[in-house]
Amino acid sequence: MLKNLDKYKVILASNSPRRKELLSGLGIRYEVKTLPGIEETYPDTLKGEDIPVYIAREKADAYRNAMQPDELIITADTIVWLDGVVMGKPTDEADARTMLRCLSGKTHQVITGVCLTTTGFQKSFATVTDVTFAELTDEEIDYYVERYKPMDKAGSYGIQEWIGFVGVEGIEGSYFNVMGLPIQRLYKELKKL
Repeated sequence: MLKNLDKYKVILASNSPRRKELLSGLGIRYEVKTLPGIEETYPDTLKGEDIPVYIAREKADAYRNAMQPDELIITADTIVWLDGVVMGKPTDEADARTMLRCLSGKTHQVITGVCLTTTGFQKSFATVTDVTFAELTDEEIDYYVERYKPMDKAGSYGIQEWIGFVGVEGIEGSYFNVMGLPIQRLYKELKKL
Protein backbone atom coordinates (compact mmCIF):
# COMPACT_ATOMS: atom_id res chain seq x y z
CA MET A 1 0.00 0.00 0.00
CA LEU A 2 1.03 3.61 -0.54
CA LYS A 3 3.63 2.65 -3.16
CA ASN A 4 3.28 6.24 -4.41
CA LEU A 5 5.34 7.28 -1.36
CA ASP A 6 8.37 5.30 -2.60
CA LYS A 7 9.54 8.43 -4.41
CA TYR A 8 9.79 10.28 -1.08
CA LYS A 9 11.94 10.08 1.97
CA VAL A 10 9.12 10.41 4.52
CA ILE A 11 9.96 12.34 7.68
CA LEU A 12 7.77 12.56 10.75
CA ALA A 13 8.67 15.81 12.45
CA SER A 14 7.47 14.82 15.92
CA ASN A 15 8.82 13.30 19.12
CA SER A 16 5.37 12.00 20.08
CA PRO A 17 5.47 8.26 20.75
CA ARG A 18 1.78 8.09 19.88
CA ARG A 19 2.30 9.69 16.46
CA LYS A 20 5.21 7.32 15.79
CA GLU A 21 3.06 4.32 16.72
CA LEU A 22 0.18 5.44 14.53
CA LEU A 23 2.30 6.28 11.48
CA SER A 24 4.12 2.94 11.84
CA GLY A 25 0.73 1.26 11.65
CA LEU A 26 0.42 2.36 8.02
CA GLY A 27 3.43 0.22 7.14
CA ILE A 28 5.39 3.00 5.47
CA ARG A 29 9.09 3.64 5.93
CA TYR A 30 9.86 6.92 7.63
CA GLU A 31 12.37 8.55 9.89
CA VAL A 32 11.88 10.95 12.77
CA LYS A 33 13.53 14.33 12.61
CA THR A 34 12.86 17.17 15.01
CA LEU A 35 14.17 20.69 15.35
CA PRO A 36 14.52 22.23 18.80
CA GLY A 37 12.87 25.50 19.72
CA ILE A 38 9.95 25.60 17.28
CA GLU A 39 7.38 27.99 18.74
CA GLU A 40 3.87 26.64 19.12
CA THR A 41 2.22 30.05 19.27
CA TYR A 42 -0.54 31.42 17.07
CA PRO A 43 -2.35 34.72 16.46
CA ASP A 44 -5.11 35.47 18.99
CA THR A 45 -7.56 35.92 16.12
CA LEU A 46 -7.50 32.21 15.22
CA LYS A 47 -10.22 29.89 16.51
CA GLY A 48 -10.89 26.14 16.54
CA GLU A 49 -9.52 24.19 13.58
CA ASP A 50 -7.41 27.11 12.37
CA ILE A 51 -5.15 26.94 15.45
CA PRO A 52 -3.57 23.46 15.07
CA VAL A 53 -3.41 23.85 11.28
CA TYR A 54 -1.50 27.12 11.72
CA ILE A 55 0.91 25.52 14.21
CA ALA A 56 1.42 22.44 11.99
CA ARG A 57 2.28 24.76 9.07
CA GLU A 58 4.68 26.75 11.25
CA LYS A 59 6.41 23.52 12.25
CA ALA A 60 6.69 22.50 8.58
CA ASP A 61 8.00 25.90 7.52
CA ALA A 62 10.83 25.58 10.06
CA TYR A 63 12.16 22.66 7.94
CA ARG A 64 11.67 24.24 4.52
CA ASN A 65 15.14 25.79 4.08
CA ALA A 66 16.90 22.50 4.83
CA MET A 67 14.59 20.19 2.85
CA GLN A 68 15.79 18.01 0.01
CA PRO A 69 13.65 17.65 -3.15
CA ASP A 70 12.78 14.03 -2.35
CA GLU A 71 11.61 14.65 1.23
CA LEU A 72 8.02 14.64 2.47
CA ILE A 73 7.66 16.14 5.94
CA ILE A 74 4.64 15.34 8.11
CA THR A 75 3.94 17.78 10.94
CA ALA A 76 0.99 17.87 13.30
CA ASP A 77 -0.42 19.69 16.29
CA THR A 78 -3.29 18.72 18.56
CA ILE A 79 -5.42 20.92 20.79
CA VAL A 80 -8.34 20.38 23.09
CA TRP A 81 -11.10 22.94 22.51
CA LEU A 82 -13.68 23.49 25.26
CA ASP A 83 -16.25 26.28 25.13
CA GLY A 84 -14.09 28.39 22.82
CA VAL A 85 -10.92 27.98 24.89
CA VAL A 86 -7.75 26.11 23.90
CA MET A 87 -6.37 23.61 26.35
CA GLY A 88 -2.80 22.85 25.43
CA LYS A 89 -0.25 20.89 27.41
CA PRO A 90 -0.36 21.52 31.15
CA THR A 91 2.41 23.58 32.75
CA ASP A 92 2.46 21.46 35.93
CA GLU A 93 0.39 18.90 37.86
CA ALA A 94 -1.89 21.57 39.34
CA ASP A 95 -2.66 22.84 35.82
CA ALA A 96 -3.34 19.25 34.69
CA ARG A 97 -5.83 18.79 37.52
CA THR A 98 -7.54 22.08 36.67
CA MET A 99 -7.90 21.07 33.01
CA LEU A 100 -9.35 17.67 33.90
CA ARG A 101 -11.84 19.29 36.29
CA CYS A 102 -12.94 21.57 33.44
CA LEU A 103 -13.38 18.61 31.07
CA SER A 104 -15.26 16.53 33.67
CA GLY A 105 -18.90 15.93 32.76
CA LYS A 106 -18.65 17.83 29.46
CA THR A 107 -18.12 17.31 25.74
CA HIS A 108 -15.08 18.90 24.16
CA GLN A 109 -13.41 18.77 20.78
CA VAL A 110 -9.98 17.35 20.04
CA ILE A 111 -8.62 19.01 16.92
CA THR A 112 -5.48 17.89 15.11
CA GLY A 113 -3.96 19.91 12.32
CA VAL A 114 -1.68 18.04 9.92
CA CYS A 115 0.62 19.48 7.28
CA LEU A 116 2.24 17.54 4.42
CA THR A 117 5.16 19.43 2.92
CA THR A 118 7.64 18.91 0.09
CA THR A 119 9.83 21.47 -1.62
CA GLY A 120 7.10 21.81 -4.26
CA PHE A 121 3.83 21.83 -2.34
CA GLN A 122 2.14 22.05 1.01
CA LYS A 123 -1.23 20.56 1.99
CA SER A 124 -2.82 20.93 5.40
CA PHE A 125 -6.05 19.77 6.99
CA ALA A 126 -7.75 19.43 10.35
CA THR A 127 -9.77 16.63 11.92
CA VAL A 128 -12.23 17.17 14.78
CA THR A 129 -13.43 14.55 17.26
CA ASP A 130 -16.02 15.15 19.97
CA VAL A 131 -15.13 13.54 23.30
CA THR A 132 -17.55 13.29 26.22
CA PHE A 133 -16.19 12.82 29.72
CA ALA A 134 -18.11 11.39 32.66
CA GLU A 135 -18.06 13.31 35.93
CA LEU A 136 -14.61 12.71 37.40
CA THR A 137 -13.97 12.80 41.13
CA ASP A 138 -10.98 14.64 42.59
CA GLU A 139 -9.69 11.25 43.70
CA GLU A 140 -9.82 9.93 40.11
CA ILE A 141 -8.14 13.05 38.75
CA ASP A 142 -5.39 12.90 41.38
CA TYR A 143 -4.83 9.19 40.73
CA TYR A 144 -4.45 9.78 37.00
CA VAL A 145 -2.19 12.82 37.22
CA GLU A 146 0.08 11.24 39.84
CA ARG A 147 0.48 7.91 38.05
CA TYR A 148 0.35 8.84 34.37
CA LYS A 149 2.03 12.29 34.38
CA PRO A 150 0.08 13.67 31.39
CA MET A 151 2.34 16.70 31.00
CA ASP A 152 3.00 16.04 27.30
CA LYS A 153 -0.66 15.80 26.29
CA ALA A 154 -3.10 18.45 25.14
CA GLY A 155 -5.92 18.74 27.66
CA SER A 156 -3.87 16.74 30.18
CA TYR A 157 -5.06 13.31 29.12
CA GLY A 158 -4.40 10.37 26.88
CA ILE A 159 -7.54 8.55 25.77
CA GLN A 160 -5.52 5.32 25.52
CA GLU A 161 -4.63 5.52 29.23
CA TRP A 162 -6.53 4.81 32.46
CA ILE A 163 -8.48 8.08 32.33
CA GLY A 164 -9.82 7.12 28.91
CA PHE A 165 -10.89 3.71 30.17
CA VAL A 166 -12.85 5.08 33.12
CA GLY A 167 -13.67 8.64 32.11
CA VAL A 168 -14.57 8.78 28.44
CA GLU A 169 -18.27 8.06 27.98
CA GLY A 170 -18.23 8.47 24.23
CA ILE A 171 -16.56 9.85 21.16
CA GLU A 172 -17.85 11.00 17.81
CA GLY A 173 -15.17 10.89 15.16
CA SER A 174 -11.69 9.44 14.97
CA TYR A 175 -10.32 7.74 18.09
CA PHE A 176 -6.81 8.00 16.63
CA ASN A 177 -7.24 11.75 16.21
CA VAL A 178 -7.68 11.96 19.98
CA MET A 179 -4.38 10.06 20.34
CA GLY A 180 -2.71 12.78 18.26
CA LEU A 181 -2.83 11.81 14.59
CA PRO A 182 -5.97 11.32 12.45
CA ILE A 183 -4.44 8.34 10.74
CA GLN A 184 -7.45 7.45 8.56
CA ARG A 185 -7.55 10.96 7.06
CA LEU A 186 -3.75 11.03 6.75
CA TYR A 187 -3.88 7.74 4.80
CA LYS A 188 -6.45 9.20 2.39
CA GLU A 189 -4.34 12.32 1.86
CA LEU A 190 -1.13 10.31 1.34
CA LYS A 191 -2.89 8.16 -1.30
CA LYS A 192 -3.50 11.35 -3.32
CA LEU A 193 0.18 12.29 -3.56
